[in-house]
Amino acid sequence: MSKGLPEARTDAAMSELVPEPRPKPAVPMKPVSINSNLLGYIGIDTIIEQMRKKTMKTGFDFNIMVVGQSGLGKSTLVNTLFKSQVSRKASSWNREEKIPKTVEIKAIGHVIEEGGVKMKLTVIDTPGFGDQINNENCWEPIEKYINEQYEKFLKEEVNIARKKRIPDTRVHCCLYFISPTGHSLRPLDLEFMKHLSKVVNIIPVIAKADTMTLEEKSEFKQRVRKELEVNGIEFYPQKEFDEDLEDKTENDKIRQESMPFAVVGSDKEYQVNGKRVLGRKTPWGIIEVENLNHCEFALLRDFVIRTHLQDLKEVTHNIHYETYRAKRLNDNGGLPPNKKLCTSLKRSGEGFILKCWEQVSHRQLVLTSDPSTNWGCKSSSRTGG
Repeated sequence: MSKGLPEARTDAAMSELVPEPRPKPAVPMKPVSINSNLLGYIGIDTIIEQMRKKTMKTGFDFNIMVVGQSGLGKSTLVNTLFKSQVSRKASSWNREEKIPKTVEIKAIGHVIEEGGVKMKLTVIDTPGFGDQINNENCWEPIEKYINEQYEKFLKEEVNIARKKRIPDTRVHCCLYFISPTGHSLRPLDLEFMKHLSKVVNIIPVIAKADTMTLEEKSEFKQRVRKELEVNGIEFYPQKEFDEDLEDKTENDKIRQESMPFAVVGSDKEYQVNGKRVLGRKTPWGIIEVENLNHCEFALLRDFVIRTHLQDLKEVTHNIHYETYRAKRLNDNGGLPPNKKLCTSLKRSGEGFILKCWEQVSHRQLVLTSDPSTNWGCKSSSRTGG
């Protein structure tokens, strides 16, 4: 009995030290109506909605260039494409005006809003292209304009205090209008696309397709694709830029069946079967612009706006602009490497770093000219003098 007594005391002492847990007072739940947003669905896929809201606030930039001879309906097609008067009719010359001596570049900006989404659209027209008797090197002003937009973006990008959102004037898409001859591409067409396909996304378009029969249109499309392949001309979407099997399958179908798009443009409406449709009136009937049985305008609009607009911008930034940027920073006007860095630092105002770099460059020069010199330090006996 005496041995069990201490154990009883120990248990009593423990019960005194450890109080019994008391039940917590009940806290009334907050009504669901208060801050109900926090009680909604939570998941990783909500990031898509966050991106959508942010993008809608900032809006989009899209710059499209139209190139081709006068009279092919470039302005009309662009107006039809975006269902707005985004390209002036007066951008092409008429009989009362003189043909431009050189290619003129006209950029017209518009803000289009649809469903709460704003897009700053810039249409770059090129009146005078291919209208001369001698069209030698007439693509050079266009290539110069495209590179100037890359240079403008690059200068903004390398600034120390650069803008939060750099204005994007780079050409994302170039619609090249092919005359509906039904025979073959002109040497000018081949030369232009050969030079410009390396710096911009080119989408070939057969203009005024209603001037050809269905058989002539099909044969002409096949002939154009063959000539582009033989001459090694890559048009958008380029095969090497397909990221996965799904993109490759979709783009292969577009390349082999749709390209080049045979289109008809019109901004006039007509009554057909009780409906108002965009079309062109002819003695034998009305050609409906959005009817796939009449032309491929709907396919072009779907391709440029619905499925590939963002990809056009990404290819422009990640491929064409990066190629220009790498070449520009590498060449830098042909300056030697040391002077390149010094020039860059002078422009940025980093005087101290410039001074240090000049000292390093000078020592490198001395070291190269005199192998016995070791960065201005005394020679060590362990190195053999």
